[in-house]
Amino acid sequence: MGHVLGIPVFVNGSMLLLAVLVTYVYGNYVRNGLDLPGPVAYLVGFGFVICLLGSVLLHELGHALTARRFGIGVRGITLELLGGWTEMDRDAPTPRVDALVSLAGPAVSLVLGGLATAATFALPDRTTAGQIAFQLAASNILVALFNVLPGLPLDGGRALRAGLWALIKDRNRATEAAGWSGRVLAFATGMVALWFYQLGTLTLFGMLFVLLVVFTLWQGAGQSIRLARMTRRFPLVKLRELARPLLTVPAGTPLGEAQRRRSEDPRPNVVLAVSDSAGNLTALVDPVAAERVPVDRRPWVAVDSVSRSRDAVPALPLDLSGEQVVRALQAHPAAQYVVISGEDVVGVLRVGDVAQVLEPRRPIKQRK
Repeated sequence: MGHVLGIPVFVNGSMLLLAVLVTYVYGNYVRNGLDLPGPVAYLVGFGFVICLLGSVLLHELGHALTARRFGIGVRGITLELLGGWTEMDRDAPTPRVDALVSLAGPAVSLVLGGLATAATFALPDRTTAGQIAFQLAASNILVALFNVLPGLPLDGGRALRAGLWALIKDRNRATEAAGWSGRVLAFATGMVALWFYQLGTLTLFGMLFVLLVVFTLWQGAGQSIRLARMTRRFPLVKLRELARPLLTVPAGTPLGEAQRRRSEDPRPNVVLAVSDSAGNLTALVDPVAAERVPVDRRPWVAVDSVSRSRDAVPALPLDLSGEQVVRALQAHPAAQYVVISGEDVVGVLRVGDVAQVLEPRRPIKQRK
């Protein structure tokens, strides 16, 4: 959508759905409450959408600018159906910074709510400006209060994580605990909404919206728990142990012959590779492409035709730490990587092997 203070701002497609819903619902509200013509009422509704978007953007800028103040890079802000989120290039270095960055957004919303409340009292009653000011006051104060609830992925959950992190000196365990708190919070929110719906206080539309919020909270909390468990296992990602050995065959070797040699190799999980006449590694056999070749055709198909050039495969230095390996995989997604020591290729890393280390309870797929 553009840049604000040098920070890219993106709008998710779901935000369009929210814009239409709020324009329609709020347009009908002001048409009936202020006796406005339909087109004017919906125009007012659209203006309220713009104000809401501005409020969400300022909330996220609170996070982003505070993060930048402490040397954390900000990749962008995304506005979506249920609010927004700020993407940073690294985690907060200390619990204090984590807490300050987390609470900056709700603080901005609370200030906006206070300013809108003052405007509500200052403006004449039963006017368009007064109604928009009142709705902005209510929405910003509600956002501030809801966001400080102690459970991930809410801002209050991040503040809870910071407090637990400072207490137990383990960010990953603190994240996991705050994630479970978020799941409890999501369940409690759903139960309270159901109770209000049964009492007739909450409409069907409101109930459906709350259930969407509950689902989003539950999913976000689950992702936080999963990420914390994976991060705790980063030290187990060791390239010396995970790199699969290479079996090189000369260019032009029939695929069937290359696969026969691999089957006779005593080393486990051997990866087929192609070398030139000087013995230099030039390509890696793509196991998916190789499996697609019919068995009766493999004696006649050169291994080169189902291989990827060595230059097209990302490289990982052998001495990378587990966290550095994961960051490299995130920055350069691929199915496999060559592991190098200096200029020598010492093996091949399959991304599935890393996933199995980080999430050992996932189903194990047959390795090729």
